[in-house]
Amino acid sequence: MSEQNTVPEKHPYLSVIDEKADMLDALGDYLWDNAETAFEEFKSAAYMVDLLKKEGFEVEENLTGIPTAFSGRFGHGKPVIGILGEFDALSGLQQEAEAFEKKPIPGKVCGQGCGHNLFGMASVGAAISIKKYLEESKSEGTVIFFGTPAEEGGSGKSFMARDGAFDELDAAVTWHPAATTNVKTNLSLANYQVVYRFDGVPSHAGGKPEAGRSALDALELMNVGVQFLREHMTDHCRVHYAITDTGGYSPNVVQGHAEAIYLIRAPKNQEVKELYERVNKIAAGAALMTETKESHEFIKACSNTVINNVLVHVMYSRMEEIPVPVPTEEDLEFAKKLSKTGLAGMPGVDPENPLHPEVRPLAPSDQQHGSTDVGDVSWVCPTVQLNAATWAVGTAAHSWQAVSQGKRPWAHKMARYAAKIMAATAVELIKYPEVLEDAKKEHLENVAPTGYEPPIPADVKPKAISKL
Repeated sequence: MSEQNTVPEKHPYLSVIDEKADMLDALGDYLWDNAETAFEEFKSAAYMVDLLKKEGFEVEENLTGIPTAFSGRFGHGKPVIGILGEFDALSGLQQEAEAFEKKPIPGKVCGQGCGHNLFGMASVGAAISIKKYLEESKSEGTVIFFGTPAEEGGSGKSFMARDGAFDELDAAVTWHPAATTNVKTNLSLANYQVVYRFDGVPSHAGGKPEAGRSALDALELMNVGVQFLREHMTDHCRVHYAITDTGGYSPNVVQGHAEAIYLIRAPKNQEVKELYERVNKIAAGAALMTETKESHEFIKACSNTVINNVLVHVMYSRMEEIPVPVPTEEDLEFAKKLSKTGLAGMPGVDPENPLHPEVRPLAPSDQQHGSTDVGDVSWVCPTVQLNAATWAVGTAAHSWQAVSQGKRPWAHKMARYAAKIMAATAVELIKYPEVLEDAKKEHLENVAPTGYEPPIPADVKPKAISKL
């Protein structure tokens, strides 16, 4: 099967996405090849900045003081539509492309396990397409592409939202790689990320144990206390942790220092704040029990998402108009082999029908248990997001299997499809201001009575996850 024409007559400006397919695919592959983690995406950001300049966008770097945050602007006047583009990677997922088994790449430390190479690629494509519409129609309106770093473990958009980067937007449009194709209507969890540190008194564990005060004991007691807390949280709350410093690997030493990173999640911003305060009490209690000192550092946070039903229906209508790419035999054969090998036993895997690009019907909002800093943007302005099936079904985000598929021709095709849906959604809002006004009215109702209250304190600065 060959790929059919995916540019309906109603949307001629979308043709630029196909015309620039090689450039966009190269962008996606560059972000894959040069995977970088939170707030250290220097190569990726520089490549995208250079591309936007060449495409005629007015670029602003170091946005809100974040070295790897940037924007590309085109047009004039209202409405102002933002296109969000992520590009950061995940540590520990250094995986060969197009492999059917786990094959770490020697010398690499991270990989595109959430498909953000495709995310950035498609969002740039959408911005270029909207620019073409504005040029050819001579319409009033502005498109701003936002290069948003550190979604993984850094909540880059939350810092940017706190510091006003999105305040001028009338709406924001975005997407995410996935195993299905649909408008996102599910709700994400708000979260706080915090480092807890314990300091005690080191001593000889055999000869002088009574002189020591174990920081590792304190950390372990904190972890146990949090396990008991789980029984007394609401069903949708989550608390995860990673021990990052055990105080050394000598068992005959009473460890004088220990620390862990905690990620605390809850459905609403206020709920996660309350859960954080309870975790703090457990940490203080662990220090009291062990006669150690406890301190904690607030690293980042992100808000829960606010769904805008007006925009959901605008985007879904565009998905009904614009055909989804058809997989080739080569696309299917690769996905079938991966399903029978690397994805074997995974929930939802479908070895005989491994690619599910068809648009799923609109679903009612329900609570999911992941988090995204898109949530903070959705508190600032009406925001809408789609998933596009770049992966075989059964693929989990944050996995080597997702990394392996990130440079496939099928992933490129579906990313370009996502670019078309985002561009067509934005153009609809430019063409029909009354629809955008309805979306803004709904947004004001949804965020009432307080509006956006940044969950990150004003004195907290972005910090690279590799430096925690």
